Amino acid sequence: MNLLRTKSIEQSIADADEPGRKLKRSLSTWDLMIMGVAVAVGAGIFSVGAKAAANFAGPAVTLSFAIAAVTCALAIMCYAEFATAIPVAGSAYVFTYATMGELLAWIIGWNLILELFTAAAVIAKYWGIYLSKVFALMGADIPAALTIGGVDLYWGAFLIVAIFTVLLVLGTKLSARVGNVFTLIKIGVVLFVIVVGFTYVKVENYAPFVPAAEPTGGTGTADVLKQSFFGFLTGAAPAQYGTLGIFAGAALVFFAFIGFDVVATSAEEVKNPQKTLPRGIFGGLALVTLLYILVSLALTGMVSYTQLAEAENPTLTTAFEAVGDTSAAKIIAFGSLIGLTTVIMVLLMGLSRVVLAMSRDGLLPRALSRTSDKHATPARLQIICGTAVALVAGLTNVDLLEEMINIGTLSAFVVVSLGILVLRRKRPDLKPAFRVPFGKVLPVLSAVLCLYLMTNLAVETWIFFAIWLAIGLAIYFAYGQRHSRLNERFSAANAAVNGSAPAPSGAAAGKPDGDDEYTRA
Repeated sequence: MNLLRTKSIEQSIADADEPGRKLKRSLSTWDLMIMGVAVAVGAGIFSVGAKAAANFAGPAVTLSFAIAAVTCALAIMCYAEFATAIPVAGSAYVFTYATMGELLAWIIGWNLILELFTAAAVIAKYWGIYLSKVFALMGADIPAALTIGGVDLYWGAFLIVAIFTVLLVLGTKLSARVGNVFTLIKIGVVLFVIVVGFTYVKVENYAPFVPAAEPTGGTGTADVLKQSFFGFLTGAAPAQYGTLGIFAGAALVFFAFIGFDVVATSAEEVKNPQKTLPRGIFGGLALVTLLYILVSLALTGMVSYTQLAEAENPTLTTAFEAVGDTSAAKIIAFGSLIGLTTVIMVLLMGLSRVVLAMSRDGLLPRALSRTSDKHATPARLQIICGTAVALVAGLTNVDLLEEMINIGTLSAFVVVSLGILVLRRKRPDLKPAFRVPFGKVLPVLSAVLCLYLMTNLAVETWIFFAIWLAIGLAIYFAYGQRHSRLNERFSAANAAVNGSAPAPSGAAAGKPDGDDEYTRA
């Protein structure tokens, strides 16, 4: 059992051209840039920033966003170098498979599924809640959830996931065009929020810019589970605000930057990826960072962070209602709905592409990697992913796992950052179109920052994460390791060396590759 076996870059690129499992290259730099903005400017800009200011950083939430943006930028540089060297679907999973081996690749792929699935379900549920609010503002009282047989059914989540699942089945370019329209509308809403918000700013609300650290007022088990893992390890009493609060806020608002990780999963559907990927990713990141910092400055200048903390679930709407501008609150509610719409689309696409890459390799059932002849999309897989997301979003209290999105993303960022160093050492012959500057310094700094932000997530998040990893390892050793295509190639090579090579079959014998060829025990 060779858990550290790696898959060559050439083989990954060849597998991407496999008949029946091939995606169409149709996305441009503009599409990628808008895709990053589409998934980042959504829930984060309308709610997460307010929550981070109220409970963690106060007015210094702008620093939290800056720290998160710098951390993301460093990691995204590593993604860009990898993606231009290995322009196939799968993102961090594929990069890890080529550098650090199958077991770690499985773990990263499993974490990406956690990130994308949980994010899609959480956002879909929020979308349904915001839809109900928009109806209420128009005078129609339509509840966000319907009670059927004692179970709350969030019908909006089913609706929006179904719509975008159909669009993604019909084609990536079509769904990108629809997403572009929604994204431009929500950028307009965000600019409105910034301009109007600054008219209510009072300088005294920025003081103190970094509030003094305060104990959270409890020492019970629940309070300890809510504190940062870093505070737990260092023995610090549960607290909020202060310098550690800024980093805790950064760990929370990192949720706002997961879009650029998702964009990298579309590498196989990008025209001229060597140039398009870096431009699209960095252009989107720069725009999103600017918008987030301006919104957080307007938010914390409009009302005191202590006033935000009094709200049960603080959002931008909370701030506008506090200054008496109910008309702006209506526009924000509409903007939130539009903003969340495109987030769901990109997350659903990213989820299916990661599963597609893992199933191509046999770590998940090969049947999942089939693409349609007409649209060149993984239609079967997209429908399965959409159905699963809709069920979890519509029937469970999935928002309790919101921080799981961040820990899944950050863990992938750590491995990709370190993977760049391995790739350069193992394949010095590669000349990717983009290369992270300053040698080893920035990749190592990226890994350290991402790891530190991970430790600033809550203790309970780490417990859930450990459970998720345990489930993933069980699936890998029960199924993935034995059905891995790479495992079969190693086994065939060993058998040939020992003089007992089995008769070739399927692709090995030059025949078309079927769904079951690489799913033998």
